This record gives sequence, C-alpha cells and structure tokens, in this order.
Amino acid sequence: MLLAHVALPVPMAHTFSYEIPARLAGRTRQGTRVLCSFGSRRLVGVVVTAGEGEPPPKVKPLLDVLDTDEPALTDELLAFLRDLSGYYLAPIGEVMRLALPPIERAVARALEDSLFETKKGISARRVQTVAPTEKLEESALGGQAGAILAHVRAVGETSLVDLENRWKSARAAVKKLAQLGLVTTGSREVQADSFFASPAPRDTPPELTPPQASAVEAIATALASTSGAATFALHGVTGSGKTEVYLRAIVAARQQKKGSIVLVPEIALTPQLVARFRARFGDDVAVLHSGLLPRERLVMWKRLRTGELDVAIGARSALFAPVRDLGLIVVDEEHDPSFKQEEGIRYHARDMAILRAHRAAGVCILGSATLSLETEHLSRTNKATKLVLPDRARAQPMPAVEIVDLRRMGPGPTGDKRISLPLHRAIERTLAAREQVILFLNRRGFSPAVRCEACGELCSCPSCSVALTFHKRHGERLRCHYCDFETLLPDNCAKCKSPALALEGLGTEKLEETLATAFPEAKVARLDRDVASGRTVDTVLGRMRAREIDILVGTQMVTKGHDLPHVTLVGVINADAALSLPDFRAAERAFHLLVQVAGRAGRGDVPGRVLIQTYTPEHPAIVHALRHDVNAFLELELADRRELGYPPFSRVGLIRVDHPDEATAREACAMLANVARDAAEAAAREGPGRVAILGPAPAPLARLRQRFRFRVMLRSSDRAMLRQTLLAVARAARSVERTVRTAIDIDPVQLL
Repeated sequence: MLLAHVALPVPMAHTFSYEIPARLAGRTRQGTRVLCSFGSRRLVGVVVTAGEGEPPPKVKPLLDVLDTDEPALTDELLAFLRDLSGYYLAPIGEVMRLALPPIERAVARALEDSLFETKKGISARRVQTVAPTEKLEESALGGQAGAILAHVRAVGETSLVDLENRWKSARAAVKKLAQLGLVTTGSREVQADSFFASPAPRDTPPELTPPQASAVEAIATALASTSGAATFALHGVTGSGKTEVYLRAIVAARQQKKGSIVLVPEIALTPQLVARFRARFGDDVAVLHSGLLPRERLVMWKRLRTGELDVAIGARSALFAPVRDLGLIVVDEEHDPSFKQEEGIRYHARDMAILRAHRAAGVCILGSATLSLETEHLSRTNKATKLVLPDRARAQPMPAVEIVDLRRMGPGPTGDKRISLPLHRAIERTLAAREQVILFLNRRGFSPAVRCEACGELCSCPSCSVALTFHKRHGERLRCHYCDFETLLPDNCAKCKSPALALEGLGTEKLEETLATAFPEAKVARLDRDVASGRTVDTVLGRMRAREIDILVGTQMVTKGHDLPHVTLVGVINADAALSLPDFRAAERAFHLLVQVAGRAGRGDVPGRVLIQTYTPEHPAIVHALRHDVNAFLELELADRRELGYPPFSRVGLIRVDHPDEATAREACAMLANVARDAAEAAAREGPGRVAILGPAPAPLARLRQRFRFRVMLRSSDRAMLRQTLLAVARAARSVERTVRTAIDIDPVQLL
C-alpha cells in the first residue's frame, strides 16, 4: 500500500501513517501539506516520507493534498526541521509549524477544523503594475505620458498607485502607452509592511578596510568552494563595519546563485538593518518579524518560496524562511540571549543556524563585538574560522572608559547617589557641547520595590514570588513584570497596617524624572518596554538621530547595535545588577552589556566617553570592560567554566516542572529526577562518560503565575549520553499527571 507518514500539529513525538488514495498519488510528496482526519477533527499535516509500506491496522486515507504546485517545504528545510525536532526532543508536527505559511483562503475552504490563525484563511493583496516594453515610440511623446514612460524605463516595473501619486492622470496615460505597446500592465502581490513605507535612497559601497577586505575574501572563497559547509566567527569591535561585511557576503552569495538569511536578535534592531539592506539591494529583500499581519507574512513566504526574493531578514523565526538554494546565514549579535526561544519549541536560533547552513552545504557567519563563549570555543576547537575586525571602520578611537566607585563617591546635585558627582558633571559638559547622552539602567518602572519601614514587609505579587514594581505614571500602580498583575499603591502595609511605605531603588521612570528636573533645558526620553516595543522602538531612536532628544534613559534596549553618531557620553548607572543573578552566565552577560552599551559612544566625529558606576570595581567583568579587553575576559571565563564543567565544555539539559500545588510539583520533579539518575547510571555502564544530576530543587523564581516551579539540571560532556538520559525522562513525563506541566530545555540560556 502507498503510505504517507505525516507530521501533525499535536504534542506527540512521532508521525502518523495514512493511506495515499490513487487520486492523490501523483501529488503526495514529502514536504507537501495534506488534510487528514484525526479523531473527530480534520488537521493539516506535512508529509515527512511517502512510499510503499505495510499499513497499520485501521489505517485512514488522506483527505486531500493542499499544495498544488510544489511542496510547502523543500527537502533541505524538511531535513533540517527533522534534525531540530530530534535535538530538542520536540514534537515533529509542532516543529513543522515553525516553517509553514499562513493558510490561504482557497485552502481554508477545505478545512472544518485546523490549528492555523484563522479558519477563514487569508489572501494576498495585489496591486496593478506597469512595466516598459522594448518597443520604441514612433514619434516623441509629450506631457504626462512622456514623463511616465521615461520614469518607468528608468526604474523598471512599478505600481500604478506610485505613478498616480506623482501624476494625477497617470491611469489614462498608462492606458494610452499600453495601447501603443510601449508598456505592459499586470498585477503582483505586495506587502503593506511599514518597513517598506518610505523610499530608500541607494547607497554607494564604501571602501573596505584591510581587515574587512580580508574577511570578505575568506567568506567569498568559502561560498564559491564545493568542499562543503563553513562557519565563521566574525569578531569586530563596535563600529568596525560588520554590517558591511554581511552586505558584501550576500553579494558574493548572489554571484553563486545562492540565497541568504540574516538574523538579528529582536525587531528593535531590524529597522536600521533593513534600511541598510534596502539602500544596497532595493526592495528585493524579505523582512520577517512578529509584527507582520498574516497576509504580509504569506506574501513574503511565497516570494521567497518561488525564488522571486533571495534574501530574508528578521528575528529568530526567520531561520525557517523558505529561501531557495540557501548558501549563507548571518547571525548578527550572536551573543544575544534573545536568540533562544523560551516557550514552546525551545530552540536556539544561533546553534540551529549553524546546523541549517551545514545541511545546505552553505556558510554561517556568527558576528558580534562580544562573542559568546560557545562561539569562541568553536573557533578554538577548529569548528569555526575566526575573522577579526580590530578597529572602527571610520578610524574613530574606542571611547575612554572610567570607573566610578560608588563606595567612595558621593551623589551629585540631585542628591541621588546613583547619579554620582562625576556622572552629573559629565552630563553637564556633554549637554553644553550640544552632544547626546545615553544612560543605561536595567530596571523598569519608578522604583523596583515598595517596603514597609515598620515591619520590613515587601509588597509582593500574589501570583509570583517577586516584588511588585512601582510605576508612577498612569495612576501610581504596582505591577508584576512576570504575570502583568496590577494594583493601586496601598495606603497601609498589608501585614502590619502601618502607613510607613517607602519606595526602594531606582528605575528608569524615576531616573527620567530626576534628570528632567536636574537638567530642565534638556530633552529627556526613555526607552524601555513600558514606553516602546516592536516598531515603536525605532520611533524613539529616530528622534535620537534627529537630535530631538538630549538624554536617552533606557534598559538593555539601548545596548543593542544602534548607530547614533551624536552620542558622546554613555553612563552605566549600576553595573552590579547583572552580576547578582543566580546563573553561571551572569559575568558573561554583564560583560556583554557593558561592552555593547559602551560601544554606543563616540561613533561620530567626536571621541566618546563611558562612565561605569559600580560597588565592585574589582570584578573581572568590569575590569576587562574598562579596557575593552574581550580576549582577556574570554580567557578568564573559559578557564572558570572548564574547571567547573559548565558549557561550552559540557552540555546542559534542564527539566522544568510546575503545578498550582507545591507538593504535587515537588513530587513530580522528584520522580523525574529519579528516572534521570537511573537512566544516567545505565548509560554510564555502557560508556566512559558521566551525566551529573543536580536537583530536584525549587527554581530561583519559585512561584510564577500561581504555579510552583521546580527543576532538575543534567550536565555532561558526552552529548549522546545526555540525550539518552533525557529521552528516558521525556518518556516518563508522559505518565505524569496531566495537570503537571513539564518541559525539557536543551542548552538552556535562562535558568530562573
């Protein structure tokens, strides 16, 4: 019997077998979407394999094949998704959904029940187009018809709407030109994405520095090679021109008729990168991000799948773009933890970018001013070739970095010790010179905590084991940044009824207010998730570039790769906050943040200056950030990780368990920990490796959204042995009570 093995969007690890009816035999290929009956529902799945086979009992037939022209998933992408599913122990059908397009209206009519965004489906928006022909006019054309013809010949195919925006009678003129055979009219699908709302003037590629030219040559050679995949670690100081290397690499890929994917950590970075790419390549790029409407996403997906576009840019989900003949994947700011998906399929886009490039026999570039320890380890073990851009591209000096020891330094005129006297004076001088300031504080809100001065009780979230943050604007409310619980600031302590409630600590909202009072003539703005998210981040940054803002206060949003040429002073309000987290990566993250935010200073013609305020100036992360000494920090941190047996010298798996009842969660976690120990002991009898089991123990955030959380950490230098142990845990988790939520996180980034 002809059988199709189908991945369905259900939380089960295996595929399901269906009979291929004779009427569908010619259309059922691997990678095609098919309609299947599953119990009482009809679901859309993806054919993983198809061929002759022994049918299982009571096998059902496929109902329909939904892809008429070619499979939704190419063989390359399908094989990659299967590998991803196996590595992260994730349900194969759920993984397939990561790469599937929104469902079209014509397809949706066949469905009674699906797991897609809408049962109605969507259809792409189309616009009328005008394109020149090769025919020459018999006599000179005057007026609007002549102007339109000249314009269309200069720019190529354009939309009729654009012509009507320039010439009032464009429609009549185009009709006349079409009758003369000088233009042809048609239609094409378009996106309404605001990234393409305004025209992008084309740029002229700058002359490369010698290190840039060397990096581009190495990448181009690898792209032209037939010897297989290659991975490059591109370490360039902030402002060294890494983006220009990416642009030249894409040109080299295009010369080899290969497509490219460019990944950025989050949508906040996408606008400026898209602007750079449009300036170089025009609108022949696809932008994929969470802000797209389903119709816009479908248009982008179809243009990539058909090969009309060969460059995709976006956040981590762009990794699954259906780029034809994929040859290049770029991961910009590869150190950023947001490349790790923390819910659902917990994949790491950086690691999977290497895998997908390898699967496609292509090139992967991992770029950053502060390479992650994992990427540095790849280069040291000859699994990646390191390329270095040691200097800024425009020959600007790196900013001078100074330490302000808060143990010895008093407050400035504001009276707040977090705005020390040296920082206050530095802000004054910068504003007097008509330059801009960025102040980094990774604490949202007005005050991070509210405490009773009589009994010491904190105002805490009723659903989470965290203090509530006081937000002064929008009604003086207390808010939980984990579950979004909100309440008004109480008049009295809930425990002792004392009215002596005090605001503790400093948040970005309070810092903004304090600075506005201290510097009344300066325009102060804030950039954090309370005031900006998604595309609105670029609105604030646009005001900075237009010099409408003098002082920008922000959380780690301001540390990203923004190019703000008039910023000459960067102040780090409290460098110790990132160092206090219960995580073996805390020092690395703190170092990354300090170096990245320091890199925002002095990117124009005026040298930059950075002030880092800290209570622990002797901490290695701060000492090495002071010197911009990335290599020295990497050496020290790698030595510590090697001694303790933490990544990159081992692999880690985290078992997370949560339940509304604390005892139930603890018992389930203890059971899974015992399963892990038994499996680890069995694996150890078969090989020389060892799996260390740590826990069970309460998670650092012991309660979240009314659920008690426990965890078990597994660590091993033998990946196969760790996988064998976690597979046993995954099988045992199926027998846990259904109200207990369990998750296995391979290579976790967040340990809270």
